[in-house]
Amino acid sequence: MRTIRSAIPVALLCLCGLSACSSTPQAAGAPDSAKGAARPPSAGSPAPARSATPSHSAVPPSRRPASHPPVNYTPSWPDRTTRTDAGHLVDTCVPKSLRDKATTLTTSDGVHLSALELGDGPDGVLLDHEQGYNICSFLDIGKELASRGYRVVIPEYRNHGASEHVADNEHIDRDARAGLAELKRLGAERVFLGGASCGGTTAAVAGADGELPVVGLLMMSSPARCGGVDAVAAVRKIDAPSLFAVSPGDMNGAVEKQVREVYAASAATRKRLVVDRSGYHGTDMIRLGPHGGELRRDVISFVVAAYDKAR
Repeated sequence: MRTIRSAIPVALLCLCGLSACSSTPQAAGAPDSAKGAARPPSAGSPAPARSATPSHSAVPPSRRPASHPPVNYTPSWPDRTTRTDAGHLVDTCVPKSLRDKATTLTTSDGVHLSALELGDGPDGVLLDHEQGYNICSFLDIGKELASRGYRVVIPEYRNHGASEHVADNEHIDRDARAGLAELKRLGAERVFLGGASCGGTTAAVAGADGELPVVGLLMMSSPARCGGVDAVAAVRKIDAPSLFAVSPGDMNGAVEKQVREVYAASAATRKRLVVDRSGYHGTDMIRLGPHGGELRRDVISFVVAAYDKAR
């Protein structure tokens, strides 16, 4: 196990995975919570230095399937939502230069999700954000992976950002499944699953269904269970290389306990547990932590190595 050390005091953060979620917003910047979706901290902080890991082999652009038509619905955070030239709703945290990459997904229960589609090629990456955060949590990582030749889909979950406001968060696993189905529709032949907090839990559950071959898994601060979604059962079906990251100070150690439970249950023969002592939750370990640049490079390198191993 590799440990990232920090002198920063421990931050006590709350976690949706320890109880069911609703759609009631919290104070800005709070992570997954029993009260549902909160507005995220600013996504505009400078990105850490890019990894020195060799780039993934370039994939010639393929013919894309027809785009989804835009849909009219009530977004979760109207004051943080704008409409693209093509008519799709997108979170204003997304830079204007990337808003043409926005689309609208529809889940199996009819909920409309704003999503970003970056890159091209048969090697897919699904990136699922934390409850209480938004589509930009993984945007920097998604952009870099797309530049390396991967096809990336980042859905924004129900009751968050520009995605549809609905009565509850009881079926967020369907949001992860919608992102995975979109990767397959676009031509991905296999997938690396990534997510933070309940986004990691639901990514694992969606990937375990076998919609696409799984080449790797990333779970950051992800609970063993998020509402009725069980990551322990899911990771027992995923033997691909898996990376788990957590901060011991997150919710007084409750998050670490659950991450270790998932790590122990993982069927992966190649798995790593990274302990970050910053006290931050999910992607905040990368965005705000003193060793975030190192962790970010680890994540990128892990995705690249997982695909190299799968070839």
